[in-house]
Amino acid sequence: MSTIRKAYMEISNGIRGLRLHREQNHNGGISVKETLHKATNGSPNTSSKLLRSPKPGIVKRLRNMNGRVGLDNVRDLFNDEQFLTKFFFYFSAEERGTLAQVCKKWKSFLYQSKFWVDVTPIISFRNWDKDPIVRRKFYESLQYRGFDSICLQLATDDDLLDFVSHFPPSKKNLRSVSIRCSNITDVGLETLFKKMPCIYRLELSGCNEITETGLWTSLNAKIVSLSISDCINVADDTVGAISQLLPSLYELNLQAYHVTDAALAFFSAKQSYTLGVLRLKSCWEITNHGVVNIVHSLPNLTVLSLSGCSKITDDGVELIAENLRKLRILDISWCPRITDSSLEYIACDLGQLEELVLDR
Repeated sequence: MSTIRKAYMEISNGIRGLRLHREQNHNGGISVKETLHKATNGSPNTSSKLLRSPKPGIVKRLRNMNGRVGLDNVRDLFNDEQFLTKFFFYFSAEERGTLAQVCKKWKSFLYQSKFWVDVTPIISFRNWDKDPIVRRKFYESLQYRGFDSICLQLATDDDLLDFVSHFPPSKKNLRSVSIRCSNITDVGLETLFKKMPCIYRLELSGCNEITETGLWTSLNAKIVSLSISDCINVADDTVGAISQLLPSLYELNLQAYHVTDAALAFFSAKQSYTLGVLRLKSCWEITNHGVVNIVHSLPNLTVLSLSGCSKITDDGVELIAENLRKLRILDISWCPRITDSSLEYIACDLGQLEELVLDR
């Protein structure tokens, strides 16, 4: 059942009751409060009409609401903030954006930050309006709704500069930024962190102009989650920059074809107290020697993924099972050299494991 259908069913009793009030008002001047009172006390004619919905609980809530605010018609119902709060939560974020166009009151009400928690707006700059007034109004709407995360697609350095310039220092509430399939350079990345120093989650995907030099000059020590994938210039020195510049890093997601065992040697005891999640996806050059570096430097890992690291063998899994006893999630999918022996090591040593991911 669609969310619109559910919301319709929720309000149908309230509207039906208001219609009944209008009919009875015309015939005998009976108020909504009296009508609901009769329904509560078991008047057969009224209750049969009000309790026909498969969700009669809304009737009781509307009765209570009516007693407090004295709603007299449908217009009052759809302007009551307490009712609207419950009503709008039946809709998805995309649907709320459409509902905000109904009237100014709904727009003002729906632009409260509580309706946009855990929602990440996506800006695609390919068909982005070049009118500066349109852009300014859009960025103002983002600030007004209090988004703390944003996703930028197909952006250039100029787009990024325009984006950060519309967020004054007093309203820089963005904490998470994803940049995907974009042509931003090291200069653009440095500008982003200079203008928005409070970012603590960063994702770079398909950004082929970003180099290791740019990461060395840009990364903010406040970052606790970093994801890098499909960036062709990312190699071993990138991991070196991460290990040196991000002392608070808790989660690292890395997908890079050119990263080798040498990169994992950059991790030290400093990361062992903070880094809890490490996902190395399709890092084809990593072998069991890299696993040795992981288990010695990061003994407190709780999540480890080596998905697509095709050179890992049973010996590497044995090292993991013997040394990373705090693991709760382990992903060794798409590792063709792993056999049933690895399952035996895992079953014997990883007593806290909650999730094991295999591809076959």
